[in-house]
Amino acid sequence: MTHQRTGLLASLPPLSTRMHKILVLGDQDNAYAAGNLQRGGKNTAASDHAWAMTRAVAADAVRAGWSRVSFVQVMLDGPYKAGQHARTLHHRRGYDKAAAWLQRAWDGAQQYVLSTDPISTRQDFHAALAAFRSRIECTPWKGIASKTDLRNLIARMDICARAGSWDHTVSERDLAEQMGCSRTTAHNSNQRLLRAKLLRQLDNGSPTDGARWMLISRLPSTTSHHWSTPKGPEAGGAMSGPDVRQTDTGADIDSRAAGQLMHLDAFAHHGLGGSGLAVIAALAERDGQSLTEIQASASTSRPTAYRQLGMLKALGLIQQEGELYHLSPAALEGIGTPTQECDIPVAGWSDTAERLGTAGTGQRRRRHHDTQRSHWRHEQVRLAERRRAAQHAPLPHPSMAQPQYVRADGCAIDPTTGEVIVGLYVATDGRWVWGAA
Repeated sequence: MTHQRTGLLASLPPLSTRMHKILVLGDQDNAYAAGNLQRGGKNTAASDHAWAMTRAVAADAVRAGWSRVSFVQVMLDGPYKAGQHARTLHHRRGYDKAAAWLQRAWDGAQQYVLSTDPISTRQDFHAALAAFRSRIECTPWKGIASKTDLRNLIARMDICARAGSWDHTVSERDLAEQMGCSRTTAHNSNQRLLRAKLLRQLDNGSPTDGARWMLISRLPSTTSHHWSTPKGPEAGGAMSGPDVRQTDTGADIDSRAAGQLMHLDAFAHHGLGGSGLAVIAALAERDGQSLTEIQASASTSRPTAYRQLGMLKALGLIQQEGELYHLSPAALEGIGTPTQECDIPVAGWSDTAERLGTAGTGQRRRRHHDTQRSHWRHEQVRLAERRRAAQHAPLPHPSMAQPQYVRADGCAIDPTTGEVIVGLYVATDGRWVWGAA
């Protein structure tokens, strides 16, 4: 949908298509409705939403080359939905208060834009994505929930790499299949990443397409190189977000290797799981580590690292030489090597899943998702036919006499009992009329 640019807006450099729509029509998809706080004053849900939306428009206006005066004038003088809160503030508290509110939004957006890397070409995006991947790999992801969030980010980085943009489209079912987990687990992970402000939902999708998301990348100048994920009140721990700084923890994994393996049945919840995936990804990044080093690089507890290493040694995927652990030559393909701890090594990831009792997990999940998709499509077709029928065959007016209520001699009858309704007749124009017998 396109919108005409009139008045002052027509003389200014154009905004992006999405931001121009938000300026004119407002945030119809509620992409900025949650998780934002206005600095200063008492906040409400409406003011928080207006502040986030205004900051988003201001940031795009800064990138487009607007001046602060032009931005304030457009928001206050134009008939645009995004400026409704500022115009209400102008009406209630005066021009100075409204202009100061818009100027704070502009200054904050300008500072944010100046502190971010400009991405003007596809090469710039892939360079920014590589930097983001490097920071993700060096972030300690402690606990079951955080390991799931790591899978989520790895899957989204691969999707963004194919799309060539931080904006990407994916449904929760497709994301869950790529992560190797259930849809509920993927949904809960999305909610944690939204609260941590590493992810933003742009819309809810359509009957044929998944939801649109934006992966949010921050620069080392604005956040710590190492984001902390300490355990929270929830079982398995929960992300606290990237705002808490901490010293170097030694976390370091190969996210590409993890992305190739995480959807396999061997890494299901009751198999090797997220901690086993992290141990293999840590050794894939730097082979030959001690138990203490693996505990740090894989962001696991010492008992978990010891248990996973013992399981991997029993499968022939890891060899121990003194205090150091090494991946077998073909461990990333799931092929083990005979050792003292393993006489019959695994011959592939499918064999690994068979031994761990998780074989067929992915197939059952895909079959369940296909059934849900088929049901969804059937419901959409049924609802569309129902809407078309309602449009083409509107309900008759209640005052019009229907054939099932009229007998051949013109008397009104009850269609259920067949009894004559005394005093009710059909007029010449086909409408009900009460009259004397």
